[in-house]
Amino acid sequence: MTDKVSYQQEEDIPVDMLVSKSKLNVSWQAVFSALMFFYMYLPILVLTFYSFNDSAYSADWKGFTLKWYTQLFDDSRILTALQNSLTVALLAVGISAVLGTFMAVGLARYRFPGKTLYRGISYLPLIVPDIAIAVATLVFLAVIAVPLSLWTVVAAHVVFCISYVAVNVSARISGLDPHLEEAALDLGATPFQAFLKVLLPELMPAIVGGCLIAFVLSMDDFLIASFTAGTGATTLPMEIFSRIRTGVKPDINALSVILILLSGAVAFVGELLRYQSEQKRFK
Repeated sequence: MTDKVSYQQEEDIPVDMLVSKSKLNVSWQAVFSALMFFYMYLPILVLTFYSFNDSAYSADWKGFTLKWYTQLFDDSRILTALQNSLTVALLAVGISAVLGTFMAVGLARYRFPGKTLYRGISYLPLIVPDIAIAVATLVFLAVIAVPLSLWTVVAAHVVFCISYVAVNVSARISGLDPHLEEAALDLGATPFQAFLKVLLPELMPAIVGGCLIAFVLSMDDFLIASFTAGTGATTLPMEIFSRIRTGVKPDINALSVILILLSGAVAFVGELLRYQSEQKRFK
């Protein structure tokens, strides 16, 4: 009986509608998105393709090789610049994680005169051009007579890394229930214990996410580092820029591919932490 009814319903449906259902329905939004992704990632695909080029000149394909990747690990200048960049990024992110978290908590939980003004000033490095930060930092270091070194690069990077951590933590803390800390205080915890045992675990995914963003930006920075670095404090972007002025070589292509993969891995870890945090909140 059921088969007869379904058969009669199919007979009542026009033939054009049955044919249209069998066709692949591709919307213009999907086509537009595919074209946009292709446009954005085409340079990366070309860069990756030519990083395996056996020719010393990127525009002339001579064959497949992995020698440019192996050559990077024998380049002492690249390794030294990478070590400097990692040192700067890790120190700047570590300092910014502590200061940025305290700044976000203070702005969210406490009232004091000039709070609105301080909030606006603290987020200025997010919108101020890098060239302005670089020049201002260089002038300030010259006024107080501090010699340029790797530590001045760290200090300059802390300026903008703090803001990224603070923004991420502020977005997280605005969605938390303030009564959790009050309940901990009512149960006999000190303010420091309430922060350490209740608030900090809730903020940890946002802190880690902000640190990952700041780490990538610090590793990628060229302008501020070039203004504040001293002799022998060459970072990886500075080393790359000094080499590509005479032309892009395949070893630089290989290095760029490695950096893209590492940045993608960092972004994936940050997104995974955010997803796990959201899942825990809804359970």
